[in-house]
Amino acid sequence: MENKKPLSIIKIGGNIIDNPTELSQFLSDFSKIEGNKILVHGGGKSATKMAESIGLAPQMIDGRRITDAAMLDVVVMIYAGQINKNIVAQLQANNTNAMGFSGADGNLIHSDKRNHPTINYGFVGDVKKVNTQLLETLLSTDIVPVFCAITHDGKGQLLNTNADTIASELAIALSEFFDVTLNYCFEKPGVLYDAEDDSSVIENINQELYSKLKAEKAIHSGMIPKLDNCFNSLSKGVQKIKIGHHRMLQDKTALYTTITL
Repeated sequence: MENKKPLSIIKIGGNIIDNPTELSQFLSDFSKIEGNKILVHGGGKSATKMAESIGLAPQMIDGRRITDAAMLDVVVMIYAGQINKNIVAQLQANNTNAMGFSGADGNLIHSDKRNHPTINYGFVGDVKKVNTQLLETLLSTDIVPVFCAITHDGKGQLLNTNADTIASELAIALSEFFDVTLNYCFEKPGVLYDAEDDSSVIENINQELYSKLKAEKAIHSGMIPKLDNCFNSLSKGVQKIKIGHHRMLQDKTALYTTITL
């Protein structure tokens, strides 16, 4: 069987997006990754800041945002507009031919509105299908797709969708055609035993340790959906997953967390 081409899928969020110096360094490091690559970005902190500036009170449950109609307007404006286009422009400055996408563009990511038995998440989407044919075409022409955390339902409704989940679902869908490495980059050097101690990196997490750390409340909030996505991805064909600071992309001495089944 012919060897699959490598594909790097990188998700950034947290303080990297909000810090112009960190973002610039990350995009420089990302541009140096050889071969096919896809960037997925969040922007929740910027969305929260914008929402609060116009009198909206953001609501979160277990690290996931409740998205009413007013909040949807904010996240579309911030994610698909300001952040996405700023990142694409900076990648062009790094000689990386990037194109920015929401899930609606080219029907690249189709989601269903979340139907939860007890929680009304509002206009939040759960990914149902990835248009791998179009993505393969884009990647084959050396386009670097840059995805924001917005998808659609195929009926004209945009949906706020967790960026970690988008990265995971892209990785799963494309693992049929590529040897996929999924990297979650944020402001910390990995998953930590102690959130206040950057030297307490857990270098490897498997499902057994993850369950133990959740029970001990050492892992909580937004890290839970991130790690849930990691284990789901590994069980469905993704080859490698790392979580850490973006310096791990180019610095071979950097600490990070590897996720294994």
